[in-house]
Amino acid sequence: MNSLKRAVSLIAILSLFLLAACSGGSKSTTSEDSGSKKGGTVFIGLVNAPVSFNTINSSDIAAQFLEKFMFETFLDMDKPLSFTPRLAESFDTTDNQTFTIKLQKDAKWSDGTPVTAKDIAFTMNLVANPKTETSVGAYITVLDGLTPNGKLPEGVAEIPSIKVIDDKTFEFKTKKPVDPNMIKEQLGTKFMILPEHVLKNVAPENLQKDPFMQNPTVTNGPFKFVQYKKDQYVEYARNDQYYLGKPILDKVYVKIMPAPNLVAQLQTGEIHMNAAGGIGKIVVQDYKTVEGYKDVTTKTEPNIGYQTIMFNNQTVKDPKVRQAIAYAINRKAILDKLLLGKGEIVDGPYTSVSPYLDKEMDSFTYDPEKAKQMLQDAGFDFNKPIRFVVPLGNKVREQSADIIAENLKAIGLKLETATFDFPTIMSKARAGDYDLLLIGLSNTIDPDVSYLYSKDGSSNYMKYNNPKVDELLAAGKSEADSKKRKEIYADLQRIWNEDMPVFTLYSDYDFAAVSKEVKFGGPKVFGFHKDLQKWSLVGAE
Repeated sequence: MNSLKRAVSLIAILSLFLLAACSGGSKSTTSEDSGSKKGGTVFIGLVNAPVSFNTINSSDIAAQFLEKFMFETFLDMDKPLSFTPRLAESFDTTDNQTFTIKLQKDAKWSDGTPVTAKDIAFTMNLVANPKTETSVGAYITVLDGLTPNGKLPEGVAEIPSIKVIDDKTFEFKTKKPVDPNMIKEQLGTKFMILPEHVLKNVAPENLQKDPFMQNPTVTNGPFKFVQYKKDQYVEYARNDQYYLGKPILDKVYVKIMPAPNLVAQLQTGEIHMNAAGGIGKIVVQDYKTVEGYKDVTTKTEPNIGYQTIMFNNQTVKDPKVRQAIAYAINRKAILDKLLLGKGEIVDGPYTSVSPYLDKEMDSFTYDPEKAKQMLQDAGFDFNKPIRFVVPLGNKVREQSADIIAENLKAIGLKLETATFDFPTIMSKARAGDYDLLLIGLSNTIDPDVSYLYSKDGSSNYMKYNNPKVDELLAAGKSEADSKKRKEIYADLQRIWNEDMPVFTLYSDYDFAAVSKEVKFGGPKVFGFHKDLQKWSLVGAE
């Protein structure tokens, strides 16, 4: 009996150690204490939980970030419009209309099945199916044979302009010549294919609900999915089948936590780095603290992500009211008080990183008196409650909500503020269950933002509808000349400034912190997931 008790006690103690390792109760595992002679485990801090792991229906940036550990893109972009091969050995065009993708000859799914051109065709046809719920439809709207919203016409079963040449060669054709950089960035660096042999029998309308989307058992990236402990961590294990070579690391854990915990766990070594972008943001007030850690290196850089306040265009219908609210918000106070100058004010969807930003466009400078007058002129009902919805997780954004609330109450708005976790936010956004919504966005370097501003855009939670905008967006996507494209998107920025379907608040610079225990790898704005198989810890063999 005593022997049995001792055995049970030993098992309990071991279980506590294992739990601590995953939940942040002990120092990060290294190659020495992971039980492996080489490789070890890297821990990354993230502030937003994913909604699912459906690569063709993930509009939240956290899910997209997490998916790229286990699903491959065709190309990497390690700096603006600079592309390198990944799953695609080559991604070429001779006429800017017909594109050919040659897959890496050794690419396999984690179950050993070869990755083939049929998987590309399967995924593209799935995205184009009218019954499929998808967030990446904007990437294929340029394909010949599809409707303007990237779907198959009634009675058509497959995209007519795509062709499987052989097991490793795939071809597609656009409606007309396009800018190849747009195709390379959107389809090349954003689009992740699904395994046909696993999902071919799932009805398109049931795809989002399929167990695979919460537990992707077959993947093609450097790491395999092990488990997602809801709102705690995602665990990955090395994929020995990876075509670019067996990854050096044994495991990766992405831990989900409040932003202040990122700072504490960087200091204790419980995480090796923060995730890039707003999903792993360290509060700017903590920059100096983290910069002072002797075992951590840091860097700051501008990025293409930004924070917005979306207007429900069906409840806040008058553009003049939306403009008035924009004038009422003191963005400079947010920049100075919360970001300590580590960011920029931007009007529209392009930050200073983008070559398509129209720098001559008028800015909405803080003017509460003008805002009040505009509301009065518009006949605004000041007794009408305004539902202001704020996501939890990004501390600067939460604090900015307080400043915005004060600004809007100061001009007489009857504001009702509510906070929710990110999955709930996404549900409310899709349902239009808000009047004003704080949400972060991250575009491509390519200027196409159809996903946000077009009538059928996957992230058009504003329910914005302007036929002229749809016409110009289509023209911008189908224009191969970059100079002409710049003129088109300058016109669009002027229209959006008038319509104000969504108001850009600020773009906070990316602050990356990485432990000196990491020999190779770390957070960066471009190419975070590039060469994951080479990530390593100091001292690993």
